[in-house]
Amino acid sequence: MQVLELIFAKEDGKTVVFSIENPITPIDAQVVNQVMDTILASSVFSSMNENTRKKGARLVERNVSEVPINL
Repeated sequence: MQVLELIFAKEDGKTVVFSIENPITPIDAQVVNQVMDTILASSVFSSMNENTRKKGARLVERNVSEVPINL
């Protein structure tokens, strides 16, 4: 499974991550930037009473393999 993570930095050094499961690939960096700008402009972080900025974005892929055990 792939997850696109949009990462934002708060003034206090902590991060906020928006995770989008199964994003459309290939990832378009320009679209990701626009989406992050839209999120910031929407004042979604206004309740935190601090400045928030874009920190990064990454595509995370997770593979799970079952390990057989004796039950």
